[in-house]
Order: sequence, then C-alpha cells, then structure tokens
Amino acid sequence: MKPLFLNPPTFEDFDGGAGARYQAAREVTSFWYPVWLCYPAGMIEGSRVVDASSQRLNLEQCLAIAKDFDMVVMYTSTPTLRLDIETARRIKQQKPQTVTVLTGPHVTMLPEESLRQAEGAVDIVCRGEFDYTVVDIAAGTPWDQIAGISYLKDGQCLSTPDRETPTDLDALPFTSQVYKRDLPVDEYVIPHVKNPYVSIYTSRGCPAKCTFCLWPHTYSGRRIRTRSAENVYQEVKWIKENLPQVRDIIFDDDTFSANRRHAREVAAKIGPLGVSWVINARANCDFETLKIMRDAGLHHVIVGYESGSDEILRNIKKGVTRERAIQFTKDCKKLGITIHGAFIVGLPGETRETLKDTIAYAKQLDLDSIQVSLPSPYPGTEFYKECVANGWLVSNAYIDDTGHQMCVVSYPHLSNEEIFKAVEEFYNKFYFRPRYILRSIGKMIIDSEIRKQRLKEGKQYFEYMRKRKQAV
Repeated sequence: MKPLFLNPPTFEDFDGGAGARYQAAREVTSFWYPVWLCYPAGMIEGSRVVDASSQRLNLEQCLAIAKDFDMVVMYTSTPTLRLDIETARRIKQQKPQTVTVLTGPHVTMLPEESLRQAEGAVDIVCRGEFDYTVVDIAAGTPWDQIAGISYLKDGQCLSTPDRETPTDLDALPFTSQVYKRDLPVDEYVIPHVKNPYVSIYTSRGCPAKCTFCLWPHTYSGRRIRTRSAENVYQEVKWIKENLPQVRDIIFDDDTFSANRRHAREVAAKIGPLGVSWVINARANCDFETLKIMRDAGLHHVIVGYESGSDEILRNIKKGVTRERAIQFTKDCKKLGITIHGAFIVGLPGETRETLKDTIAYAKQLDLDSIQVSLPSPYPGTEFYKECVANGWLVSNAYIDDTGHQMCVVSYPHLSNEEIFKAVEEFYNKFYFRPRYILRSIGKMIIDSEIRKQRLKEGKQYFEYMRKRKQAV
C-alpha cells in the first residue's frame, strides 16, 4: 500500500504535530515538525507526509490529497482525538477501502477505548513506537502477524503482542531528508530559536521520573537508546549541505544531556561543521559538559524548571532541586548560553503562595524567555493516575473549541479557574519588568531583524491572550 502520513487539520496556528509533546495553540506561533511520522515515511516508497498546520491546509484539501493513497496514518493525541477521528471518518466516506491508522501515546494507552470511539472510521491503532509497525502494515502483512497493533474484528478488540522498541537507531532514515522532500521547511518556526530551524532526535527514551511527562510514561520508555555520534554527524552534515536556509538544529531528545558521554561525543563530532544548535536539557547538567557543547556550537537550551517550590519538585519526582537549577542557570550565563525556561502552574502541591514564589523565582533566574503551561495529566502518566485517584480531574476538555489549553485539574484549596488565570499573571509579571523591557529594547535598537520579530511576537501574544480570555 502507498501511505499518506497526515498531521490532520485542527485549529489556526495549532501546534499539534507528531513532535509536539503537548498539543495546543501557543502564545506566539510555533510549529514542531511531525518527526514521528517522518521516520516510517522515509522507509516506504511512494509515501508522503502532509502537515496541515504548517502547510495551512483545511480538511477538504487534505481529503483531496488522501484520495491518491491506499492508507492514511495519523498521529493523534488526547486533546485532538475527537477531531482526528472525524478526519478519519471523512477519509473513509470518500474512499471506504482506505486503511486508516492512528498512532501516538493516547491510543497506545487506550487502544480499545479509542477504537470503539472511532468504530467504522479507524481500522488499526499502533501501540508504542510505530516505525516498523507501519512498514509491516503497508507491506500487506496479515494483521494478526503484525506486532504492536490493535483492531476490531466481529465486535472484539484484538491486540497482537507488543513490539520491541527499536534499539538500532542508526538503521532509521534521516527525518531531515523527508522534511526536504515533503514539508515547507521555511514555515517551521520556534520564537526563541533562530529560524527556520530543523528538529531531529539523537536518542529516544529518558531516565528521569517526572510524573507528568508524556513520552517516557506512555511511549518511548526510560531506557535511553542513542544514535552513534557518526550517524548524527552524517545527518547534520547533510542538513548543512542540503538545507542551507536552516539557521538552527534542535536536538529534540527528551533530554539530550541525560547521557553525558553521548552528548560530549556528538559535540566533538559535529563541532568542526560550525553549525548552530539547541538542546533540551535538565537543570543538572554539569559545567564541563555545557562548555564542551558550547564550544561545539550549542548556544541555547530549553529547560523544564516547572516550579520554584522544592516540595512541588519532590511531588512530581523532578530529580532536580531549586538550588541546583539556580547553579545550572548561572553556569549557562557564564558560558553565554541562552535559556528558554518552561514552567507549569497547578502541579500537585500548588498553592497561592507557591504560585507567587515560582513567579518570583523565574524573575530571579532572569531567563531569556519562558513558557508557562497548565497541568496536562494525559492518560498513562503517573500524574493522570494521581488525579483520578484524588478526584482532581474535573474535565476531559484539554483544549477549547479554538485550540487553547484549558485547565482540567482542580484542587480543594486551588480551583482550576485560579490556575488558568495564573498563566497570564505569570507572563505579565515576568515580561513586563523594567529590566526585561530595557534589555529587549536594546536588542531591538541594535538588530532590525530582532526588532521585526519582537513586534510580530508581541502582536501575536496580545491576540492570543484576548482569545484565551474569551474561552473562560
């Protein structure tokens, strides 16, 4: 079969591709590459990847494309499942023989429930990493002989044995080559990095035990599997030679610095290429490793600080204390590495006082940019189980009807409405500080490109907040 790998249409500027860990409209436009879909697409002749969000395609346009394919594979999520099922239903209506497949953490954890919700619209759900699973389906292998899938037959949900997660990551294709073939690279932007950018993985899995984190709990596990430094080097070299417009490479591993030996080996290998790169890092990476990476082209890190409360950090099993995160921040600043800090308001143990403390903590850190999110207890995570057990989960509407993130968690001492409002308060108190404003103005005066970018982002931010308030 000839497969279409579809990141289906949802909402305007919705960041929900198969590379986005949490699916929602963002404060400032950003698109993550549909990385997971691009792996099997690179292994099957005649395949095509369509990313409706970045390509600005509506449902009718996607349906027209789908007519030319025998099989449509979509990566779905807890917030978008209902919409994705409807897309699959429309695909079936126009061409009933099309084999429709859903992948992703949600259907991995709830295969039968997802199939019954989508009955008649979805033929197969893939459980876990689906690179080779989809290859088997496309090859016409009988379904009962394909590991890692679930499907309905005569009213019964049949599930084949789990598929072992791939360990030889060097055997997988370069997703960047699929990007060049099928996707509008120039349209992929992240506000706090140099654009356009490319996102690739050098490893899968994360040893950390954060209770809320989606992929290690549901999908890729806690055992780190790495590509060889030589294999990473070859892809980075290919990107440099074939995508000359790319200004940043994001190594979007769950935690690039978790395996420090691997991180140092990759840095040593790609350093001579002279590329600019970005990583996801935990706030416990040592100074020497940071320096080695900085000397090889690392200039920016994305870090999950989550909270300024050590009690909350213990509750979520973060494994990094506030004190250690402060030292990490100082190390990055000493090395000239900029930081985008991610925070979550409303995690277990949150109070009105800890909210104030975390905002003050973020201001003390004085990061280059921040992201503030609401708690998202996705099925399969320890956080989800905790919410269900304690009656904290008050809604299953993770997004509103325009794609904005909603707060589905409420505590006896802190309501979901208060948590929702805390996001805007956090942003306002961090970004509208004289120190931050003066620093931004200085950069805008010196660099016209930064000036245009900041003005555009400011307009998007205020428009986002206006729509967000309407959603309450």
